[in-house]
Amino acid sequence: QVQLVESGGGLVQPGGSLNVSCTTVGDYVTSYTMAWFRQAPGKEREFVAVSTWPGGSTGYADSMKGRFTISRDNAKNTVYLQMNSLKIEDTAVYYCAARSGSLPSIVSVSTRSYDYWGQGTQVTVSS
Repeated sequence: QVQLVESGGGLVQPGGSLNVSCTTVGDYVTSYTMAWFRQAPGKEREFVAVSTWPGGSTGYADSMKGRFTISRDNAKNTVYLQMNSLKIEDTAVYYCAARSGSLPSIVSVSTRSYDYWGQGTQVTVSS
């Protein structure tokens, strides 16, 4: 089965930018709907962004629209999350998720729709 390997997390100042990545191992990223979720201490895991299979469209949580961008590099089997204008409240562990094939938009925001998960990468926004 496919494995998801995340990298790129770290410490950044408010207003700064960070780019995290997720690489598929054992299968091609083109086979999957890919998404990002995040989880802060004491909170539920929440939807951030989705790249719909076969990669022709994207979707975002309202609080992330205009600041975050999800993209694919199929040659590298990698999906990225570019985060700009970061806020302290963006601090969380960010998780990559995958589901084979397509997903209806109504369920693409649910953690239950995804079969594969990365280990998470910590993003801390602090001055």
